[in-house]
Amino acid sequence: MKIINENIWVTSDSHYNHKNICRGVTDWRMPDGSIPIKQTRDFPNLDKMNEMIVNNINNVVGQDDVLIHDGDWSFGGFESIQEFWDRLICKNIYLFLGNHDHHQKKNKHDIRELFLHVDKSEDELIIDKRRIHIQHYPIQSWNNMKQGCIHLHGHTHLTGDNRFGKGKKMDIGMDGHPEFRPYNLRTEIFPLMDKRPVCSEYETMIDHHTDGMRKVR
Repeated sequence: MKIINENIWVTSDSHYNHKNICRGVTDWRMPDGSIPIKQTRDFPNLDKMNEMIVNNINNVVGQDDVLIHDGDWSFGGFESIQEFWDRLICKNIYLFLGNHDHHQKKNKHDIRELFLHVDKSEDELIIDKRRIHIQHYPIQSWNNMKQGCIHLHGHTHLTGDNRFGKGKKMDIGMDGHPEFRPYNLRTEIFPLMDKRPVCSEYETMIDHHTDGMRKVR
């Protein structure tokens, strides 16, 4: 799939209206009875969290831009899908289904029509002649990896250096961005990936998709 637009943004795991990921109102507890800190976001209530999610997207993603969302769009029932969409300035949204996008997967009341494209699993995007393998879940080895194909995923809510797997692999979730917002594909993701080697979680010498083997005739 080719996407042509000057400004393309990528993100994942917005978890709009997700009560339990919001620290101030979560029902989640650790074995000792404490509230999980690493697994929750530091907001006092859902309204504050939702407002930050919406504002941080709208502050960077313009009306004519493209937003690629890599799954786990919203929580809190079917109505939250439309509510979140209505609050965003950008309507040029590509959605790759995550493990919590049940209503979009079933296409309840034709909800997929809100999005330019909805993919059930994965796809290979071509942008500026670069190949990007995108899906909600991280994998260890992917198609065209030896040619420098980038693997962008969500699901794991990784932050800091943990966002990066071995090779050209990255968790693009909102929680991992230092400013809790989408990444610009050209000005943020591509420069980061250009610095990373071609290899998989199996290491270069083990995964036969990344070695120096070539045809001689």
